[in-house]
Amino acid sequence: MKGRLIALDHLGGAEAAALMVDGRLEDLFLDSDAPRPGAIYRGIADRPMKGQGGMFLRTPDGAAFLRQVKGLSPGQPILVQVTGYPEPGKALPVTAKVLFKSRHAIVTPDAPGLNVSRSIRDDDRRDALLAIAHAEMDGAEMGLILRSSCAQASDDDIAEDIRAMHDLAQAVTADADGSDPEKLTEGDGPHALAWREWTAPAQVDTSEGSFADHGVLDQIEVLASPDVALGGGASISVEPTRALVAVDVNTGGDTSPAAGLKANLAAAKDLPRQLRLRGLGGQIVLDLAPMAKKDRRPFETALRAAFRADIVETTLVGWTPLGHFELQRKRDRMALSEVMK
Repeated sequence: MKGRLIALDHLGGAEAAALMVDGRLEDLFLDSDAPRPGAIYRGIADRPMKGQGGMFLRTPDGAAFLRQVKGLSPGQPILVQVTGYPEPGKALPVTAKVLFKSRHAIVTPDAPGLNVSRSIRDDDRRDALLAIAHAEMDGAEMGLILRSSCAQASDDDIAEDIRAMHDLAQAVTADADGSDPEKLTEGDGPHALAWREWTAPAQVDTSEGSFADHGVLDQIEVLASPDVALGGGASISVEPTRALVAVDVNTGGDTSPAAGLKANLAAAKDLPRQLRLRGLGGQIVLDLAPMAKKDRRPFETALRAAFRADIVETTLVGWTPLGHFELQRKRDRMALSEVMK
């Protein structure tokens, strides 16, 4: 099927959302029993870990770890938000910089000011959006960011989104004090995330069985294998370990002088999609196909361009002495292998 399709269905009784582009699976949101990124807690400071520069907190869902010690003492309540999924056996990662994020608006309680996404470059549209922001946030002490989706959205939808997020922010921050840990918001599930993040025009299928009807299940099944064909005989192997995610790039049967660079460029282009679909994050090490050092710059350019369009925060760390390339990626999704057990 040509064009963009969003399928909202269930897998194993849990919510799931898939984004298809021209018949290929581009993104996937799956629910799990773990606390969702974006969930907000009233945490209770427990014990500092000064050697790690952080504090363990008590929450209703177990221990959380906040990278902050200054200004906190045991027993003190603090409002925190889950930033991602923890590594196995570790505490929930949280931040004290709480955001209230929707399709068009992000309310920032601790960062005052009204801002418009830099990707919206039309001056008239920016002025119109700032007028809406001033009207809706008049007198508010909280900050606001209007997202790139506002470029094409209706003014009424944007205003409604701002009001909803501001009302939620006020309600949650008013409940920050208390002697007991409490979950104040659940965080968005896959269907809400699809509405929030996949904002480009698309056909939406909410019928039961839409994953089977559109071939999503078949493409999820393929992800059980670590091997990914890139065309021209090249391939990559994506294998998560306890410490890191190893990505091996192979040229296959191509023995031409440019085979290594071609395989590495193809790997760079498809890597963000493979990591998204597999729900992989943390430390990622690329063992690239052999190529000349002069070819490193075009590879880095291709890799940077590929991750620029990705919705998951990823830092390109750089080259190791052994010639590997390292990435650091936010763990904002549960690994597919864990969800599908």
